[in-house]
Amino acid sequence: MSEDDDPDGQARQYRSPFVTRWAGDEMLYNFSDERKFRLWRSLWIALAEAQKELGLDISDEQIEELKEHRDDLNLGRAKELEKELRHDVMAHVHAYGEQCPSARGIIHLGATSAFVGDNADLIIMKRALELLQPPLATACRCLADFAREHRDVPCLGRTHFQPAQVTSAGKRASLWLQDLLEDLENIAELAESIPFRGAKGTTGTQASYLSLFDGDEEKVKKLDRKVAKKMGFSDVVPVTGQTYPRKLDHRILSTLSGLAVSVHKMATDIRLMAGMKELEEPFGKKQVGSSAMAYKRNPMRCERMTGLCRFIINTAQNAAFTGADQWLERTLDDSSNRRLSLAESALAADSVARLCSNVTDGLVSRPEVMRRNVEAELPFMATEDILMAAVKAGGDRQELHERIRKHSMAAAREVKEKGRENDLLERIKGDSAFDDIADRIDDMLDPTRFMGRAPGQVREFLERDVESRLSRFEDLMTGPEEPRV
Repeated sequence: MSEDDDPDGQARQYRSPFVTRWAGDEMLYNFSDERKFRLWRSLWIALAEAQKELGLDISDEQIEELKEHRDDLNLGRAKELEKELRHDVMAHVHAYGEQCPSARGIIHLGATSAFVGDNADLIIMKRALELLQPPLATACRCLADFAREHRDVPCLGRTHFQPAQVTSAGKRASLWLQDLLEDLENIAELAESIPFRGAKGTTGTQASYLSLFDGDEEKVKKLDRKVAKKMGFSDVVPVTGQTYPRKLDHRILSTLSGLAVSVHKMATDIRLMAGMKELEEPFGKKQVGSSAMAYKRNPMRCERMTGLCRFIINTAQNAAFTGADQWLERTLDDSSNRRLSLAESALAADSVARLCSNVTDGLVSRPEVMRRNVEAELPFMATEDILMAAVKAGGDRQELHERIRKHSMAAAREVKEKGRENDLLERIKGDSAFDDIADRIDDMLDPTRFMGRAPGQVREFLERDVESRLSRFEDLMTGPEEPRV
């Protein structure tokens, strides 16, 4: 490969598929170095402002100087300093200080590394949870519309992936919707409730701040709340060690894992239905389903979703182990793991949410195929109705039951062993024991008679539950996302 083909040398280095193929631009920026280091500087400014407001000797000029260079990141210089100092936060403190000579002495005053590291992580994860809501809300709206439109469409229900009883395509979609709506609400509630670490000091005792404020505990407590408010948080973690409790990371990743469970289930169902030709995900006009078999329409978007969902579910365990392994007030073995697990889980969830929005908006249903699959099994399901009708017409229940059992077994052999059509009804009609109801048997085979309350359940679920819960997210719905390659 020539340099002209790869001027940046990127083809010779590993690059995350989240960057090159899957995640959206906003989520990628949210976890970028630029975003993180700008947040660090915003945190240092908020700390200095709060300290000034509470009486420390910090001038307006110093704060203005900090603000002037907030977005003027000298990342190259910070990288040079980190090689010398072996400490990323202190490298950026020095780099910022070189740009702000008059304010250099008050940057990071009284703080420990976790002040910028942890607080920035919480801001980033809060934003990540917010970014997930629009595509998920859109997906919920699409599923609600699909369920409403298909609530009366007969579909063969399966247990153990074996034919069971008739349900409706809308009822099946309502099961997906019920799970996904719960995840959307959990994500929204978590985003609103995430607390700030605040200004807690080296081991969480706020000793350095207490010293700065000459032992005034009220000012130290106000400092904690002021910084949080300036950074957009209404609550702070009540007590911490050096870091906020890593159990909070577990809560966040567990919530993303819960989303992955729901989407995996839905995507798997769609894949199974696609195999039965009952349902298809969107398919581009020039999309290639298989390199060898041109006729194929592989459910590749749902397959990608299930693969990414498994990744999210497994990554959540990192937060559990990290939270469990924190020593006393702090140990640094969490840092390397969190750099991977927090970002990758959120980027995977973003990829999944965007795909979910796209797939649910473009689902292609095949009602006639669904009906045909129902009708292939319906004779077996109709036997109880036929039995009851024949008994009402004067037949002996036990004798009729035995006749139906034998006819059913014979018909099943024809289907399974010889590949023939199900001839159970013809067998029953040809049995003199059923002569009194023979002319009514065909009328008993309307699939809608076997759906139970499925259509009504869908209507009630949408009207009484979904619409009221989904209404709070209406303003977030932006339409379906276009998946990246």
